[in-house]
Amino acid sequence: MSSSRDWFEISERLHRKYAGKIEVVPKVPVTGLDDFSIWYTPGVAEPCRRIRKGLDEGVDKSFEYTLRWNYAAVVSDGTRVLGLGNIGPEAGLPVMEGKSLLFKFLGGVDAVPIVLREKDPEKFIYIVKALEPSFGAINLEDIESPKCFYILEKLQEILEIPVWHDDQQGTALVNIAGLINALKVVGKKIDQVKIALIGAGAANIALYRYLKVSGANPKNIISVDSKGILHPERGDIEELRRSNPWKYQIAVESNGEGVKGGIREAMKGADVVIAASKPGPGVIKKEWVQEMNKDAIVFAEANPIPEIWPWEAKEAGARVVATGRSDFPNQINNSLGFPAVFRGVLTARAKKMSDEMFLAAAHALAKHAESKGIHEEYIIPSMDDLEAYVVEAIAVAEKAMELGLARRTLSRSELEAEVRELISRPRKYMEVALKEGLIKPF
Repeated sequence: MSSSRDWFEISERLHRKYAGKIEVVPKVPVTGLDDFSIWYTPGVAEPCRRIRKGLDEGVDKSFEYTLRWNYAAVVSDGTRVLGLGNIGPEAGLPVMEGKSLLFKFLGGVDAVPIVLREKDPEKFIYIVKALEPSFGAINLEDIESPKCFYILEKLQEILEIPVWHDDQQGTALVNIAGLINALKVVGKKIDQVKIALIGAGAANIALYRYLKVSGANPKNIISVDSKGILHPERGDIEELRRSNPWKYQIAVESNGEGVKGGIREAMKGADVVIAASKPGPGVIKKEWVQEMNKDAIVFAEANPIPEIWPWEAKEAGARVVATGRSDFPNQINNSLGFPAVFRGVLTARAKKMSDEMFLAAAHALAKHAESKGIHEEYIIPSMDDLEAYVVEAIAVAEKAMELGLARRTLSRSELEAEVRELISRPRKYMEVALKEGLIKPF
């Protein structure tokens, strides 16, 4: 197995060699210069007129005549990049570019990385709003907390295209899907279990919200940040109310028993622990897992080292263990979510991303894994399971149509054929490009 240093060195060399991970290529035939009379002037004037006429009549035909229907922006200010922190837009661009590659290869989505030298949330929102006519959906990425919550909520309110923050919704989606199946494995119900959330950044604050949407009782959830368990009697509660109303809400409505202390106290008697905090090992100790309820579920998702090693959690009595790493069973990976979700909303030409669409994606992902036979070592599909993306995208698109949030209406067979073709297309292109030398191998 290669070490992290090996991967860093290989990645640096290959990033320099290829000078970028994506590029723009034509999708229309060009056999001679005369073809530009169709694709550009004078012919292009007619689709322009049709779009303008449609807008005057209340219909946006730019989704029919342009690439907008499959175009997503990956937008960041570089203030919270992976485990690197506030490194700025230029240094964050390789991550956004990599995200765009995942969008294309896993979901058939044409994504464009956009990094903004703008930290002010109001100005950031203004810029993204101004970009709206070019895109069919927006993916917010690597924006510091709590600013990211405000930006997401405001853009969801004012844009007429779906807005998604992967550090919030993407992480929550895959966690919910994994938890659905983990609970089935241990024979427990989400509305009855006690859940400890370790870490209270963007990921777990959003997860708290979606646990409630999924049926969890907030009184049975205990959340821990760097200062300890959240509860309404904490000394900094008024500061939280002013500076982070999202964390404040957790403090005042969760933790029905008023438990105080730190990670150990939060985990005691818990059925589920979901940690998205700092790299371990040792952030969560074996003896704390031993104090959880029987058939405990432990999701330790810090990278590169989980808060507790999986074998330690198992030795301490955990029945189902998940991490954020691909070299252990049950990887909780955002890449299982966002490519398919965006494939679904773009195919349906959705106007919004709703909680119902989120849940449709989570349940489709969980159901697909269940159809293959879930057990302690398999609660969620792996990233190489193409069919998982297909069924998830279909579920999202169908829910958008059901809710009246779609600009298109397709039959199930039409939807499946289109989704399957769009998701498989990048793999076909990669085969041709490598064979013909259009992309040089390592």
